Amino acid sequence: MQDTRLNTLVDTLIRRFTAWLRNPWRRISVLIISLLFGNYFANAIALVAGQRAELDITFAAIMVFFGELISWSVYNRRLTEGGIRPLFVDILNSFKIGVAYGFAVEAFKLGS
Repeated sequence: MQDTRLNTLVDTLIRRFTAWLRNPWRRISVLIISLLFGNYFANAIALVAGQRAELDITFAAIMVFFGELISWSVYNRRLTEGGIRPLFVDILNSFKIGVAYGFAVEAFKLGS
């Protein structure tokens, strides 16, 4: 690919952002935001699926599929870099945990 100004700018921004996320506190804050967004996403999905009772089984199957896909990518040993998982994989795992927690809270709220 040709080394244009836009390409150089994007590469520099990505390098600076990854260097910024090397701080453990910033990494933890991004993971907590992902966890909370997963909880919000689960509440939104439960609300949409609850409005149309026809889609409950479809949404459940889709969510189980994506949960298992994320678990496979998190616990796959080939994706680790020197024993440390990449940030994107940790963000996906945190999102999955937030979704599971959000669905559990919704189930307790409904009493089922």
